[in-house]
Amino acid sequence: MTAAPSQIIITRMTEHDLLEVVEIEETSGLSRWGWAAYYAELQGPNRDLMLIARLASSPIIEHQRIAGYIVARESAGELHINNVAVREQFRRRGIGSLLLGRIMETAQRLKVQVAFLEVRSGNEAAQALYEKTGFKAIARRPDYYSDPKEDAVVMSLTFGGR
Repeated sequence: MTAAPSQIIITRMTEHDLLEVVEIEETSGLSRWGWAAYYAELQGPNRDLMLIARLASSPIIEHQRIAGYIVARESAGELHINNVAVREQFRRRGIGSLLLGRIMETAQRLKVQVAFLEVRSGNEAAQALYEKTGFKAIARRPDYYSDPKEDAVVMSLTFGGR
């Protein structure tokens, strides 16, 4: 089932979202940040690169639930995408793609030259999403992830004309 982009509301993350963000993080195989790290990031200069997505047409019980989120940092003309996650029941609806697209738009406005991310080597769905967006695998980091231990594929995207 795919949700139309108009059915997905993307807004900036706030501290009120953090319990749900951490809940999604804990079930998505991401490296653990935890509440304090997200809160600290919200206090910094990259808070506009922390977004959440909700389905506008969800049943009332799920309407307030966050469907997914993305967290990135910009520094010295580079964007680093730290975490992208979508709740399992909301996957394959285009939410990750929309979150990634919104971050890429913001990166272009910030005149970012290159974007980087790491992804689990076994997460083929995420790698396909990133490749569709224009990212290319450039390196591998052995045993980068723990619980379970797994290599990371480093991917990058160079913004044109810079």
